[in-house]
Amino acid sequence: MNEQMLIGLASIIVLGIVAQWLAWRLHIPAILLLLVFGIVAGPVMGVLKPDLLFGGLLFPLVSVSVAIILFEGGLSLKIGELRQVGGVVTRLITTGILVTWVLSTLAAMVVAGIPTAPAILLGAVLVVSGPTVIIPLLRQVRPTGKVSSIVKWEGIVNDPIGAILAVLVFEVILAGNMEQGTTVAIIGVIKALVLGALSGLISAGIMILLLKRYFIPDFLQNPFSLMLVVISYAAANELQPESGLLAVTVMGIALANQKYVSIRHILEFKENLRVLLISSLFIILAAQLTTEQLALFKGNNWLFVAALILIVRPVATFFSTMNSNLTRKERVFIGWMAPRGIVAAAVVSVFAIRLADIGVSGWDQLVPLTFQVIIGTVAVYGLTSAPLARRLKLAQPNPQGILFAGAHPLARSIAQILKDEGFPTALIDTNWGNVTSARKGGCLAYYANILSENALHDIPLDGIGRLLALTPNEEVNSLAALHYVDLFGRSEVYQLPPLSASKSGKQAMPLHLRGRYLFDEEATYGYLTARLQGGSIIKRTDITNEFDYHAFKTIYGNTAMPLMVITGDRTIRIFTIETLPEPKPGEILISLVDPPPEKPKGVED
Repeated sequence: MNEQMLIGLASIIVLGIVAQWLAWRLHIPAILLLLVFGIVAGPVMGVLKPDLLFGGLLFPLVSVSVAIILFEGGLSLKIGELRQVGGVVTRLITTGILVTWVLSTLAAMVVAGIPTAPAILLGAVLVVSGPTVIIPLLRQVRPTGKVSSIVKWEGIVNDPIGAILAVLVFEVILAGNMEQGTTVAIIGVIKALVLGALSGLISAGIMILLLKRYFIPDFLQNPFSLMLVVISYAAANELQPESGLLAVTVMGIALANQKYVSIRHILEFKENLRVLLISSLFIILAAQLTTEQLALFKGNNWLFVAALILIVRPVATFFSTMNSNLTRKERVFIGWMAPRGIVAAAVVSVFAIRLADIGVSGWDQLVPLTFQVIIGTVAVYGLTSAPLARRLKLAQPNPQGILFAGAHPLARSIAQILKDEGFPTALIDTNWGNVTSARKGGCLAYYANILSENALHDIPLDGIGRLLALTPNEEVNSLAALHYVDLFGRSEVYQLPPLSASKSGKQAMPLHLRGRYLFDEEATYGYLTARLQGGSIIKRTDITNEFDYHAFKTIYGNTAMPLMVITGDRTIRIFTIETLPEPKPGEILISLVDPPPEKPKGVED
């Protein structure tokens, strides 16, 4: 028995991580593969049986895991984003939820043939989307403008609202009397909002106070925050069922927007934990389906999924974005982004059991139908949202633009060449003179601190996919690389090498605490600045069959320092200490060179 449990636990982790890796390699939504792997391992092959593996602990474990995921989602929400999108977000989580609930209920009754009571409950559950699906899709699509913030806020905030709504609908069903049930529901909404928000704020306040007074050592910050999340969730749920999800979301938002302490350790830990939890939860819940439930995957249910995608979401978006400052293209994209995730699966699984206990007919259709909705919406939105965003010009398939930390002559010269070649660039500097000079040259430049939280929200990063930290301060360069690694990925954050970097390969700082070192071991800020002051220039060179890279080196000699190459397919390859791509005919080389010596008068070629 112990061996079977060990194999079961190992299978969940292995299948989850393999699915995530394959999804990354194949550029498809990870959740789709997770569901497929779970169904194959569970009801199809019978290898994984979550009920036997976890017993009565299954749904408590799922609930706590969902709470942790929502807390991590709350940590990604910045109040500053609401300055531009707050009105639309508010309408999406009020008007949008109401329209989605009503239309989903009607579709469940008419199309899927579900009785009234379970249909109303299902409609309440399906107003959720959540960070388990929204955040991975946004990272895959990388939409520009305001739509990313809107979809992220809606997806994270409406999860606890949908869970609370489902609880209240169940209470009405349980009461059996509409008048009495409505009174219970109104009181429940007020209690859930007040107690959930209060519990989350208290937990966040405790964490901030303890961190500010240094009562928690660095190595205990992650487990301590995890403990407070679980306590906040359990306490709020004890006072009012399902208000715990609101509590942990509020706790995450409060911690993310306070200015008193650093929570970077918590952010890093929670993101890694979220990937593991999402992978495991989708495998577990998909494997829990029975062959009888799979048999209920019928045609009418797929019509119901189609109605959610083609009718319910567009109508809800239309009413929620009326009279807003969003463009038609932005409204179309928001209307095509409503995948359902782990919260819908977990909540409906719990309530299906409770409806069965009180003898409500139609409960057996809820779980398979919800999983069809998850599979259908994740497949459709996951496979089509990126092409749609590109067609609407709200995203680029492979953003090649560069964000420069520093607007000094070196950064300006490189940015100017890239701008002339049609690549988006942006420069950030705290020196007004540098910023002014960059703007006079036609470059997009901002007076700001590269490490400021506002820089991420105030500077449009449309088409920008990497960071070059070129400031004279080595610590700032390393911190900037760390600051933007979540946005661009570790492979696309670069910084100038420090003075201590040597040709022997010994680095001053470990890789996980810095960006990739640029250009050459000698390419420190002091060296590059001295070269420019001495007359060297940043040069653009067309590499052709007649004038190849060998000819370039012959003319400019060993002092020439290649910086980056623009390939024929308009991709930028950057020279680093570890990577030295050789330019080929048809490519454009950008380099630091000494001007060739002038020929004496009277000397001919």
